[in-house]
Amino acid sequence: MTTTVFFRAATLAATADPLTFTAVIATPFPVQRRDRRGPLLEVLNPHGAQAATDPLPVQLDHRTSARETIGTASNIRVEEDQLLADIRLTTADDAEPIRQRIADGTLSTFSVGYTVSRSSETRDADGNRVVTVSSFRVMEISLTPIPADPNARKRSETTMPYDIETREALIDDLRERCKLPDDWGQDLTEEAVTDDEVRSAALEAMLTRQTPTIRVTRSHDDPQAIVSRAAAGVYARMSGTEIPEASRDYANMSLMDLAKDSLSRAGVSHRGMSVDEVLHRSVAGTSDFPAIVANVANMSVGQAYRVAESPLKVLFKRRSLSDFKVASTVRAGGLGRLEPLTEHGEITATSRAEEAEPLQLRTFARRWDCSRTLIINDSLNILADTTSQLGESAAATEADLCADQLLGTDTLSDGTPLFDASRNNVHTGTADLVADLAAARLIMRQQKNLDGITPISVSPKYIVAGPSRETDLEQVLATIYANTTADANVFAGKFQLLIDPRIETDDWFLFADPARAAVFNLGHLAAAPGPQVQRQETWSTLGISFRCWMDVGAGFAGWRGAVKVTG
Repeated sequence: MTTTVFFRAATLAATADPLTFTAVIATPFPVQRRDRRGPLLEVLNPHGAQAATDPLPVQLDHRTSARETIGTASNIRVEEDQLLADIRLTTADDAEPIRQRIADGTLSTFSVGYTVSRSSETRDADGNRVVTVSSFRVMEISLTPIPADPNARKRSETTMPYDIETREALIDDLRERCKLPDDWGQDLTEEAVTDDEVRSAALEAMLTRQTPTIRVTRSHDDPQAIVSRAAAGVYARMSGTEIPEASRDYANMSLMDLAKDSLSRAGVSHRGMSVDEVLHRSVAGTSDFPAIVANVANMSVGQAYRVAESPLKVLFKRRSLSDFKVASTVRAGGLGRLEPLTEHGEITATSRAEEAEPLQLRTFARRWDCSRTLIINDSLNILADTTSQLGESAAATEADLCADQLLGTDTLSDGTPLFDASRNNVHTGTADLVADLAAARLIMRQQKNLDGITPISVSPKYIVAGPSRETDLEQVLATIYANTTADANVFAGKFQLLIDPRIETDDWFLFADPARAAVFNLGHLAAAPGPQVQRQETWSTLGISFRCWMDVGAGFAGWRGAVKVTG
């Protein structure tokens, strides 16, 4: 870091001895200076002076070489608002001419070099800027024939520039290198701050400034963007939902209009073509029409699938599988409690019990043919109904898999069904649902880890039942404003009730949160989660054929997070 040194004239005491004498090196007299903002008056406060070293070098005309050092200065002190120093000249032979000039009075003024530590700016009665230096370090004292006038100051600044100008140069350099705003640093030139503080301010400005956001958008004539807008418009008209602003031009176009528009954008003129030829060229050629219809089908299938999802899915832990191989869900037991160290500090090793349950994906699919007649007649209702049915079929397939895991007779890897007396997760129901719920919760609370010792410490979150038990359980879970504590419903708001029509008995179940104690796994293919739709021109029929498929698999993950209450 470059240290800026200032110079100010000093005077030799009248009683000076040629070798040892006292000099006044600073007073509060205002010195005229100038920076980029204009002229200013600088005032040194002698009481804020500190000597950089003791003794200080006395040099000739601020030249810092060893040959130009002509003495030392010590005992820096303040007397009557004057900063004084005791100066002793060297006895070297090459300094004899300097000693003679001091003795005969030819040279009688000294200039002090200092660095500013703290300053403040005010204005006097005439509006002039006044910079008061309240803290500074005296670096050296020089013998010079030029007093403290404007010319003297300028000749000093040719070798050592004034601090404010140096500060502004530093700010300009940081502003350019750090790519900061043009107005950054204006306040720093007016405040008494160090160079390190200026650099810290630049770093903070770089870290806090907002990085420009580069937006990459599609052009209005991008084929993919047109397909998306057209599909959104057709789907909105078909489903009765709000039409996106960008899709309004396509919302009222029939399927045949979309086919013709796709041909035109593909550079194929449909003038003079029959309806059949337009349909054939738009489906079999390179137009966007098949992609538009396929996107509409995907949107309709996906929406119907999400709406019709089974309530039992919340009980399943989701898995993403990369292939159709049998995957294993491994559940590791706890490590038990920490054991106290022996007298010799030996740490006892332990092991973890494990359970592994298989999970494999299967593919379920259906095909539907969109006929030439449907497209020509612009039968969007049929298209919407059929594609929605595909989505509902996918959701129903998934729901059947979930229900089969809950109600089926499949066994876990240990050869025992999910609910079995040996697992202590079956409770025989009574006429008192509140008592049954309390007993079932107690069973889950008392379940142990794989080691058979450590409690798993889980609580039930879901109650699962069929329609025959829905009203009874709703009454149990209802919030009652009781008059007495004995009449209060302790289960109000504690459980989420899930009703599935596939449960046809009076049995009902308690389940823990699958994130805490999973009982089931539901897997999808990582590359294609949920139902997928593809289209292809058909040869056996006139129109477009759609196929919908889904890669999904359900399996067990454990048994400790579930309790069955028999009806």
